[in-house]
Amino acid sequence: MEQVDIDRIIEMAWEDRTPFEAIFVQFGQTETQVIALMRKELKRSSFILWRDRVNSGVSLKHAKKRNPEIQRFKCSRQTGISMNKISKR
Repeated sequence: MEQVDIDRIIEMAWEDRTPFEAIFVQFGQTETQVIALMRKELKRSSFILWRDRVNSGVSLKHAKKRNPEIQRFKCSRQTGISMNKISKR
């Protein structure tokens, strides 16, 4: 996996409203694989902060925790992104 993809997965994992399912759709990485990647790439203290946040209930990292009316992975106001590449203008 290229470093740019790893960086984007880490960024998506830190975002509270981006579910693990979105990461799987774009990169084919399961929740377990994302956790292993975060453990490997982050400092120990940063990983612990991230896991605490994901498990705290503040984060909506699992689609089951989201409001069922929300059917998108990204904010409706976000610049168009298709398979993690900025859409042509």
